[in-house]
Amino acid sequence: MEPLWTLKTIAQACGVSCAGDAPVTGLSIDTRTLAPGELFVALKDVRDGHDFVADAIGKGAAAALVSRDVPGVPGERLVRVGDTLKGLEALARARRAQVCARVAAVTGSVGKTSTKEALRHLLSLQAPTHASVASYNNMWGVPLSLARMPVATRFGIFEIGMNHAGEITPLTAQVRPHVAIVTMVAAVHLENFASVAGIADAKGEIFSGLEPGGIAVINGDIEWTDRLVRHARAAGAQRVVTYGRAANADIRLEAQSLHEEHSQATIVHQGRTLSYRIGAPGDHWVMNSLGVLAVIEALGGSLEQAASDMGSLSALSGRGARERLKVGGGTFDLIDESYNANPLSMATAIANLGRAVPGPGGRRIAVLGDMLELGPQAPQLHAGIAEPLAAHGIDLVFLSGPLMGSLWESVAQTQRGGYASASNEIAKKVAEAVRPGDIIMIKGSYGSKMRVVVDALRALNATHRS
Repeated sequence: MEPLWTLKTIAQACGVSCAGDAPVTGLSIDTRTLAPGELFVALKDVRDGHDFVADAIGKGAAAALVSRDVPGVPGERLVRVGDTLKGLEALARARRAQVCARVAAVTGSVGKTSTKEALRHLLSLQAPTHASVASYNNMWGVPLSLARMPVATRFGIFEIGMNHAGEITPLTAQVRPHVAIVTMVAAVHLENFASVAGIADAKGEIFSGLEPGGIAVINGDIEWTDRLVRHARAAGAQRVVTYGRAANADIRLEAQSLHEEHSQATIVHQGRTLSYRIGAPGDHWVMNSLGVLAVIEALGGSLEQAASDMGSLSALSGRGARERLKVGGGTFDLIDESYNANPLSMATAIANLGRAVPGPGGRRIAVLGDMLELGPQAPQLHAGIAEPLAAHGIDLVFLSGPLMGSLWESVAQTQRGGYASASNEIAKKVAEAVRPGDIIMIKGSYGSKMRVVVDALRALNATHRS
């Protein structure tokens, strides 16, 4: 198999010279996951990657991209540049210029990773497809994902995120998408924005990178649709495609049915009616599917085949994945939503929990951690979660974190399962309370560390299995 790069082509892309010309099978920024034959990129972040170069070489890295010499590492194993992040960006630009792929960029306050992963899965069933892994959507994740793209790629899918205005513009300029989608605009990262309108404007930056003739795909059901359309037009989008329930949506949802572990949708597009099954539950997955189909058709893929393949999708780890675990002579179901949270995604996850059917004697249990980066409105936004908890019949609520104190004061006394200031403390309370038949949904912002609760329940399962 042809290598992803060689040291010579890496040096050429960075505008430098190097002594070696070994094949390079991939790129890594983390020695813990580095595979032999990869290029280790010594980025400077919380820790200086140069401190790990020798370890990377010892683990079989072909070479390292560095900004200074590293004692004990031969010069022919180093590609030296002035700045390693700029060097990585140079590799990204070079690879983007080499490939003939049709490229999509994905952003949104919620749904961007699920949309990206759905696109990756469905398009890979049609042609060679490359996508950014996990949530590699920031200043180093985007260029790393681009530089990892094989030359033979037919479809490239790249997620772009932001915390502040102006962050998407340089990233979409690297991606140079033929199609760009905004999945949703919601009250996320409010501590860095004066209003949700500012978030919409920041998301609209994604259209600035569109290639000539590019297509903008926009959720047609949100308050900010017209504002995003204006951004797309100003950026020179040749066509704007909208999706949703709105009567004038280009891909219109005509009907849906939501089930405990899957969803069903019927859409109308260019006079055609198409029904399909989605292998993941929830209204948000139905809406995601419309945006996914819009992007696939805009990229030149088969909308019909993608719709037919929707049933093979499944919820992602940390984003709704469901598993059955053992406890005390029976089983309970765990819904893992622990990767991230905001008021909109929290309400959606609670609605999905409300549709779930517990086993005999079981309860619907929500275990919720702080939603971060919400600014001065955080206490009210947390307290507001009491409404969907009541509306969807959640039996017990366990809460973790200082911000969730506002919700604890707002939920009904009958729903109060337990409160703690940290996730490791609430994990003990949940583990003690769980019983056969329960369905437990765990959600919180990444920084609230709700994964600790997931791990505690899985450990409980392992104990009962042994």
